[in-house]
Amino acid sequence: MSIRRFLLVSVLCSAGLTGQVLAQVKSGLPDPLQRSNGARITTVAEWQRVRRPELIELFTSQVYGRSPEKPAAMTFHVFDTDPKALGGKATRKQVAIYVNGQTDGPRIDVLLYIPNRVQGPVPAILGLNFWGNHSVTADPGIRLTTSYLEKSKNNPYVNLDCVTDNRPTEACRGINTGQWPLDSILDHGYALVTAYREDIASDVPATRFSTGVHTVYPDWQKRPDNFGTIAAWAWGLSRIMDYLQSDPAINDKQVAVFGWSRLGKAALWAGATDERFAAVLSNESGAGGAKLFQRGKGESIRRLCTVFPHWYSVNFRQYMDKDTLLPFDQHEVIALLAPRPVYIASAEQDILADPVGEFESAKAASTVYRLFGREGLPVTKLPPLNTSVQGTIGYHIRPGGHDVTPLDWRYFLQFLDRQVRNK
Repeated sequence: MSIRRFLLVSVLCSAGLTGQVLAQVKSGLPDPLQRSNGARITTVAEWQRVRRPELIELFTSQVYGRSPEKPAAMTFHVFDTDPKALGGKATRKQVAIYVNGQTDGPRIDVLLYIPNRVQGPVPAILGLNFWGNHSVTADPGIRLTTSYLEKSKNNPYVNLDCVTDNRPTEACRGINTGQWPLDSILDHGYALVTAYREDIASDVPATRFSTGVHTVYPDWQKRPDNFGTIAAWAWGLSRIMDYLQSDPAINDKQVAVFGWSRLGKAALWAGATDERFAAVLSNESGAGGAKLFQRGKGESIRRLCTVFPHWYSVNFRQYMDKDTLLPFDQHEVIALLAPRPVYIASAEQDILADPVGEFESAKAASTVYRLFGREGLPVTKLPPLNTSVQGTIGYHIRPGGHDVTPLDWRYFLQFLDRQVRNK
């Protein structure tokens, strides 16, 4: 063992971390098929019974934090239905999820657009949005969010001049349509389901852990494996899935979860922890999402834990400056999705997300897909720009920076058509 790895083991010991974490401190990228005791997983049954639970516990305790179970008192209220939305193209539904069953408690507003041309229950794409349900389309029937909306005139993705006192005005409708190609999604026969991140958990310093679902679980922030914001967003996606299972218009066996940037991190963790999701679409999720930490490229653990200390558990902070020495890495989160389809998308100029690290992570996860008899990622070398490679794991890298573009969505929809809708 190298001196640096010896020092990491010493840190872990001093923190009281033993068992599977210490057992995996070794040279090279961790093998997702190697158990904490060193034995190798050789069958799907062993993976499901032994190794998968080990990895879930590892990433729960050391990275994302521990999430509560589904609230027993949670209720759903469909407060809007328009069967002729978008000029008759879709049925719009809006659903309030009352997390603790109380109308004055935390509320997640869920927006659904269901294609009218498709008969029977339809597949769906579920993803959280950054700036409110009203931002994804200019439809005047969408309820403006009552949650905090950060104001920034220099935001490169949306015009937020419409925000007054951190609440949206009517002028905020449709400010983020460019990242949500609603017509294309509906034309492919998918329902779009979305909710605002701030309804679930706050991402701003002034209200961290004091709004949304965290108010229902105040004592959980006193733990070293506390309920972080990424985990809360993933948990919220599962609560929306709870509703979708009750909606006869949705095929709950064909729900893909989508996320971009920090919400892509949440989408991956939601897919890893909730096997009801049929597929995952991760767009430039980067550090703590799809990219490998051990490459030592892109956004570091130190930056995550200092700039965004609420995203992950307190336990994760002990790995700052130890990115290349981790006894685990993000390819194992992707492996937790097996054998379900997952698509990883990168952008050439998105240096913080480390496109090569995202590709290598998808490649390293493929060993678990092969255990299931699936192809995994079908190539071993980074593909050319604007080239989508699609096995059960899909990948592309495009020119440009941190964004969601029509090209990204074109490949996502192709992938879902092959891997989910037509299966």
